[in-house]
Amino acid sequence: MQRIHAISSNLFPSFLAPLLEIPEPPKTIFYEGVLPERHKDTKVIAVVGSRRHTRYGKEVTQKLVSFLAPYPCVIVSGLALGIDSIAHKIALEVKLPTIAVPGSGIAYKNIYPSLHKQLAKDILSSGGALVSEFTPETKAAPWTFPQRNRIMAGLCDAVLVVEAEEKSGTLITARLALEYNKTVLAVPGNIDSPTSSGTNWLIRQGATPITKGEDILDALNIPIKGGAGTQELPFVDLSEEEKVLLLLLREPQSKDVLIRESGMEASKALITLTSLELKDLIKEEMSVYKRIV
Repeated sequence: MQRIHAISSNLFPSFLAPLLEIPEPPKTIFYEGVLPERHKDTKVIAVVGSRRHTRYGKEVTQKLVSFLAPYPCVIVSGLALGIDSIAHKIALEVKLPTIAVPGSGIAYKNIYPSLHKQLAKDILSSGGALVSEFTPETKAAPWTFPQRNRIMAGLCDAVLVVEAEEKSGTLITARLALEYNKTVLAVPGNIDSPTSSGTNWLIRQGATPITKGEDILDALNIPIKGGAGTQELPFVDLSEEEKVLLLLLREPQSKDVLIRESGMEASKALITLTSLELKDLIKEEMSVYKRIV
């Protein structure tokens, strides 16, 4: 049995309070789960991007969200296919609080897309929350997504756009964030890639280009933690062999070099490399391995 709460605007807790500052603020918010406290150093970052993301977009999202693991950040996204769901999943892996704002009501039967009902459950079980201004029984429709975007933009301190086409819901969120005086961050991309046309346009309009995790900290005035810039392993559930190989992969390396430098037997090193690939932590291209995070 779901425990969905309805809270009126005059009773909004700290996490929802910024919604009172947007035009025509919602009179009621429905939520399930736990809303995080918004302390003075908490930064709420909406991570958004294309549903038809590229491999580059996936890798960048994994890298940037993982980088934020040691910091007081909350990841907000829309539970959508593509970059949104990647952001939620990586936040769960690195133990960052994550809040989903679906383009539907939050009654379980109406969660959209239905493919992400399990992801919604995982967010709740991790201590996160589902948030919507729609009544729980509202089904997803073309009009619900632009309206949902205003809630994401209103909740956050910054919107991080990873990939976006020139005409997309992602850019709606970014434009709303600009209207709401929020920080807009954009990852530059290949000038020939349709999924980077929107982010490159945002940068031309004045969005802050993000090429590494430290750029996010700088844009949001988050003090870098000692050693955080070189923090190697955002994931804690790794074997010693996996940690050794990831440390060796500060720079791309061939299989033979990794085996030699690790001191492992070849069979053990190959098994470990396969394990890291399955965890989406490394990839092999042209017989050379490189880290994704």
